[in-house]
Amino acid sequence: MYLPAHFEQPDRAIIRQLMKEAPMATLVTTAAGALEANHLPMLLDDCEEPLVLRFHVARANPVWREAGGAGDVLAIFQGPDTYISPSWYATKAEHGKVVPTWNYAVVHAYGTLAVFDDKEWLRAFLSRLTATHEARFQNPWQVADAPADYVDKMMGAIVGMEIAVTRLVAKWKIGQNQPAANRATLLAGLQRSDQPGARAIGQLLAAQNAGVEKS
Repeated sequence: MYLPAHFEQPDRAIIRQLMKEAPMATLVTTAAGALEANHLPMLLDDCEEPLVLRFHVARANPVWREAGGAGDVLAIFQGPDTYISPSWYATKAEHGKVVPTWNYAVVHAYGTLAVFDDKEWLRAFLSRLTATHEARFQNPWQVADAPADYVDKMMGAIVGMEIAVTRLVAKWKIGQNQPAANRATLLAGLQRSDQPGARAIGQLLAAQNAGVEKS
């Protein structure tokens, strides 16, 4: 990933937060010399160091046979993104030397892949995964709510996997390279937008601006 220094996000707490808020990752592997991509929700265990990403795939998906133990893999976590209009820059009125761009936040997690074809591993993982995503509901569903024989049958159709993360690369292209006047008007434009991606980028920029002011 092309990463100019001013777009690099070094704060691991901020990086982990994006990975938890946008858990639907793209897993990039190689098989027989060809690239493969699978789209999978991943559970970040950020109490561990190095970081560990856990997930599962369909038993019919060949990725667990082809990529398990095959060296480094890449998981891409895509945060918010949005189109940026030149009209949001204060300097448009001054000299007009502004152009559109696209702002976004993304995390690349590199690591080694392991396979777990084990019911106890799967049951513990699925219980944690479900609890994580059901927490926002008033009456959260639990794995134990389904008949035990049905759960066993469903678990037989999947395989567990995990990535021990060896390297994190995070890019926050959110307008922080603009002069202060442009950052202020850009933030105002993002906050006025009716697009969820724009408002989310605005939140990231506001946090970035607050950090700049404190430093």
